[in-house]
Amino acid sequence: MIANFKPTWMISAIYNVSPEQLKAAGIRVILTDLDNTLIAWNNPDGTPQLRRWIQTMHANDIRIVVVSNNNAARVSRAVTPLGLEFVSRSLKPLTRGIRQAQRRLSLSNSEVVMVGDQLMTDMWAANNAHVRSILVKPLIETDKWDTRINRFFERFVMQRLRRVYPTMTWQEDLR
Repeated sequence: MIANFKPTWMISAIYNVSPEQLKAAGIRVILTDLDNTLIAWNNPDGTPQLRRWIQTMHANDIRIVVVSNNNAARVSRAVTPLGLEFVSRSLKPLTRGIRQAQRRLSLSNSEVVMVGDQLMTDMWAANNAHVRSILVKPLIETDKWDTRINRFFERFVMQRLRRVYPTMTWQEDLR
């Protein structure tokens, strides 16, 4: 059961993921959570660093699709200025959002990676969908009220994961 929450990689920030490393792993598309992964949940405009990272991915033919549990209006308001595609109301940890993005882009499981900051939604959804995953540290330490509930339980899940998988550590990149 604990393996359902295990990420493929643990990277300190999504901005550390390079197109070269993704291509070497056969990944063509990044499916990413929105809040506290791409943008701070309370700053829908993003940062210059985010915009540079998106430009680098696009310049290297790596597509980015936001897969979020938020409603379409919230996600659209955040990602339309960034030029990103999205799937809203993805129902993570169910596979609905991941599968919808895969069907839309005609992608196999090996061609995508799910990036997120939560074990209980993002990593579990990736494992349910049998796609690789990258757990990132949340961009900021505060969360929306509903995410705080998940964070409480995630502390216990992470402790258990680290006991079962002692090599699970934060890395700076995919190497």
